[in-house]
Amino acid sequence: RTPTPPAAGSGGNGCEENKTIWVGDLQYWMDENYLHNCFGPSGEVVTIKVIRNRQTGQSEGYGFVEFFSHASADKALQNFTGHVMPNTDRAFKLNWASYSMGEKRSEVVSDHSIFVGDLAADVTDEMLMELFASKYRSVKGAKVIIDANTGRSRGYGFVRFGDDTDKAHAMTEMNGVYCSTRPIRVGPATPRRTSGDSGSSTPGHSDGDSNNRTVYVGGLDPNVSEDELRKSFAKYGDVASVKIPLGKQCGFVQYVNRTDAEEALQGLNGAVIGKQAVRLSWGRSPSHKQFLYDNDLSHERLLCCVHV
Repeated sequence: RTPTPPAAGSGGNGCEENKTIWVGDLQYWMDENYLHNCFGPSGEVVTIKVIRNRQTGQSEGYGFVEFFSHASADKALQNFTGHVMPNTDRAFKLNWASYSMGEKRSEVVSDHSIFVGDLAADVTDEMLMELFASKYRSVKGAKVIIDANTGRSRGYGFVRFGDDTDKAHAMTEMNGVYCSTRPIRVGPATPRRTSGDSGSSTPGHSDGDSNNRTVYVGGLDPNVSEDELRKSFAKYGDVASVKIPLGKQCGFVQYVNRTDAEEALQGLNGAVIGKQAVRLSWGRSPSHKQFLYDNDLSHERLLCCVHV
């Protein structure tokens, strides 16, 4: 049986407004009709969507089911979680969606939001909300971002304010405050673009290449190894390659998926790796020959000099 994801039944967005549940561990043949046969008989389903790869059209292994009310979505979570999916030997893997299907990501991460990183694995939306709402009256919501494939926290989230003054105070006062078992790290949140492919506004220049999956890491502690750098970036997704040019305080991290690279740019810019805070920007994609797999040191030195 597939273990159920953590924090199921948490309400998703810190209040009883979320009406959408995330459904993971879907097999390639499971489509909207399959999910409708599972959840539809309740008569409470509004919309069902299976997420598919843009290029191949194949299922990415997860989807979303939106209900008429929070109560009916919560009932589905309680009734289906852990039960075997029809025509399989797998259990349903369910959780609250990180944000409602009718809610744009640009609204979740608004101009009044801050980024909160280094979250412990057990931190829920409610815990994050309570931490900030106890100090700032204008807090409107908090979201812990969930990995779509595992149903587990990615270790970061966002807190939305109704007042710029509270937001500014939180940026300076909440850095290092404990949430559960770990001190949090706060920083500015950048809303995703509403047009284009899957891009987001990220630190540094825009790469202009929607297929670029390479992150440049500047200001790197010279004592940090490639394995340590990989470990820091791996929590945001599958890392394809890591390169630290010899004798230079910079590195390159290439992800398997573009979206993971975008999340790392948002989440790790300014983070301390080793004993120094790093600065991140887009590196060039392999097609532009900036990310090198060989040991041509002259090219490596050139690359870092260009960025530094």
